[in-house]
Amino acid sequence: MNAYPERAAALALLRKYNQEPFHIRHALTVEGTMRAYANELGYGEDADFWATVGLLHDVDFERWPEQHCQKAPELLAEIGCSDELIHAVCSHGYGICSDVEPTHEMEKVLFAADELTGLIGAAAIMRPSKSVQDMEVSSLKKKFKDKKFAAGCSRDVIRTGAERLGWPLEDLMGRTIAAMRTCEEAVDRELADMGL
Repeated sequence: MNAYPERAAALALLRKYNQEPFHIRHALTVEGTMRAYANELGYGEDADFWATVGLLHDVDFERWPEQHCQKAPELLAEIGCSDELIHAVCSHGYGICSDVEPTHEMEKVLFAADELTGLIGAAAIMRPSKSVQDMEVSSLKKKFKDKKFAAGCSRDVIRTGAERLGWPLEDLMGRTIAAMRTCEEAVDRELADMGL
């Protein structure tokens, strides 16, 4: 994997263009989820790279939603991100707002997990525990089938993501819940430290 910015620089760039606590929580969650996936799938030596892509994947979305994945390369260049990292970030919008196709397994994981973390996060808030720690795939599947629940989370994108990886949808759900469990506490702590 090519060079990527230090986390402090990546986080500073994220916060330069994102103020909404919701967007910052999503970025931190996808960062932690991607790190967990890298370790699970045998890319542990690249876990920091996977995590950085996760942290910065929506860097342009809050300010330029109409130019999502189009504006990102310019912003990522500010901190010297590699072409590989820029390709990965832009590929998560493939077929939606980008023509950059996810080719590497990491890019396919990001495409699949990005939307799903949003759905899982929304489902977690509805639980008595407000947590993913006790979430089961069966309860997530019910939320997935309910089109009115978290309507902004595209079920089609999640299904397409699972297909690209060659994983059953249930498998993607279970693995993403497990990945989110690994970082939930750290995300809450970091947001609290930011005063968000």
